[in-house]
Amino acid sequence: MRKILFLIAVAFLLLPVYAFGFSEKGQDCSKCHALTNEEASTLLKDFLPNPKILEIRPSPIKDLWEVDVEAGGKKGLVYIDFSKKHLISGAIFSVKDKKNLTQERLVEINKVDVSQIPIEDALLIGNKDARYRIIVFDDPE
Repeated sequence: MRKILFLIAVAFLLLPVYAFGFSEKGQDCSKCHALTNEEASTLLKDFLPNPKILEIRPSPIKDLWEVDVEAGGKKGLVYIDFSKKHLISGAIFSVKDKKNLTQERLVEINKVDVSQIPIEDALLIGNKDARYRIIVFDDPE
């Protein structure tokens, strides 16, 4: 009985070493693990209608990918683990910096390039050569 308890204790103590040995020793696990756009799309299709993968990159948390996705005209983020068995939808916070990292990334991917907005037929109020411009959208309905 003591021998069995000893083996269990040793296995329990060594589990973190074997389970996270490479990433804990500073190696980049994303070099050996990959997630393609097609794989991400397949994993997400049961959760989102017609997901379009915009970008896949390492997340702020080791062993997770951050997947920028667009579905139904909206952009969002999900996280997929390296084993491709778990999908996480939610915010990642940096405890040290007290920042919502997911929200910062969402702001980044949802930025609108105002230079691409056609304003030829827009109503212009004020100086057309003004340093700052404000674009107001209105729905006539």
